[in-house]
Amino acid sequence: MSDNLAVYQAIQEAKTSKKKAAIATVVKVFGSSYRKEGAKMFVDETSFQVGLISGGCLESDVAEVAKDVMISGKPTMKFYDMSEDLVWGLGLGCPGKVQVYIEPINF
Repeated sequence: MSDNLAVYQAIQEAKTSKKKAAIATVVKVFGSSYRKEGAKMFVDETSFQVGLISGGCLESDVAEVAKDVMISGKPTMKFYDMSEDLVWGLGLGCPGKVQVYIEPINF
């Protein structure tokens, strides 16, 4: 099953169970990245996640931002510079920059 299909199914399940949730979408990639524009990730209030927006290095931070978005009800744009070895550590395979839009899902 494709990531985006799994994300859409998770949205339907959250709606049915009346859970707060958010969607993160890669909106712009500068340089090299594991995922491209349009990649999506779903996060609900229980920290359940579906979909990938990177090779695994951004998901935990995006999930934390998504919690704030669910509480505030306000979307946000995050910019990640994957070339910053001091921040990310081990010299990741894709040293690009990624812009991610994180929005609450309102049922």
